[in-house]
Amino acid sequence: MAINNFDEIIERHGTNSYKWDSTPNADVLPLWVADMDFRTAPPIIEALEQRVAHGIFGYTRVPDEYYNAVTHWFARRHDWEFPQEWIQYTSGVVPAISVIIKAITTPGDRVMVQTPVYNCFFSSIRNNGCELVSNPLLRTGNTYHIDFDDMESKIADKHVKVLLLCNPHNPAGRVWSRNELLQIDKICSRHGVTVISDEIHCELVYAPHKYTPFASLGCASRWVTCVSPSKAFNMAGLQIASIITDDKDLRQRIDRAININEVCDVNPFGVIATIAAYNHGESWLNELLEYLHANYEFMHEFCSKHLPQFPIMELEGTYLVWMDCSAMHTTSEQLEEALIDKAHLWLNAGNMYGAEGEGYMRWNIACPRQVLAEALNRFKSFVTNYSRL
Repeated sequence: MAINNFDEIIERHGTNSYKWDSTPNADVLPLWVADMDFRTAPPIIEALEQRVAHGIFGYTRVPDEYYNAVTHWFARRHDWEFPQEWIQYTSGVVPAISVIIKAITTPGDRVMVQTPVYNCFFSSIRNNGCELVSNPLLRTGNTYHIDFDDMESKIADKHVKVLLLCNPHNPAGRVWSRNELLQIDKICSRHGVTVISDEIHCELVYAPHKYTPFASLGCASRWVTCVSPSKAFNMAGLQIASIITDDKDLRQRIDRAININEVCDVNPFGVIATIAAYNHGESWLNELLEYLHANYEFMHEFCSKHLPQFPIMELEGTYLVWMDCSAMHTTSEQLEEALIDKAHLWLNAGNMYGAEGEGYMRWNIACPRQVLAEALNRFKSFVTNYSRL
């Protein structure tokens, strides 16, 4: 029996929400940036309330309880055991990726990604003076696969130093299987390439699919994993993440890069919330997953019935649905602008995730079902009235 009410409509306008307050038009439904319209787990709220009641918010240290919470969570929920000394903390997964690239590469080195992929990967690579190498995903039906032949041929370039992996994958919705991850490890090991695995969406996986931590494979390649409870527990604004690697030398280099980039300090609320999420948030998370998957099934049924020319990709993980909008015969960017202007619906243009995303739109379905239904009906009406832009 469900305890948490994910159908509740919570007013977010006027809260300085990046998602809801980034447009002056209050009628726009924002199903774009990846945060959820649900209150976080009650144990997190209670822990934060207790900390706020103290009334002093000075510089914070990260206690052993934080490291215990992280290690026990991954051992219990994902069968991945590792010691506390493998963990370093920073202010978010994107800063983590940037400092790891800084620690591993020198300007001019190349970093491989599987496009279409999370747009901040591009800036983390570019800001460190590195070049991007694309290993485009292959679409088969309404899902994607890794082109391992293309990966091998490109990664053999001695200038490719890093594979930046998205596991689970945003925006394709794939949860990479154990066999796929083993193949990645084999190729990267053979060519001396380090794998940086962004696993921020690791809790958002739907049965029968199973999240496999890349590092749990007993990797032959050198690896670094980035995790955070921010997506699964809707606490991205608290800004905290963990960097995990078994390589002591690499940890020292990452520590130096963290300090060079000045992302070595975290706020007390992120620490408190992480501990509460991992120690007491599991039942809430399980209910959330049921609700999110039901949202996906609702959207799939709606699109199959009313929007068959706009297929959505199978969603194995994340709450981000990838829709093929090529039937509109326009660019993704033009479609995003037109939807905001005429349908008052804000989706992410697919081209921001790389050239392979052109013609697609990304939907954030982590919202009450009533909101999702309204958004889908707005999209349907838009298609009916503006069949060609």
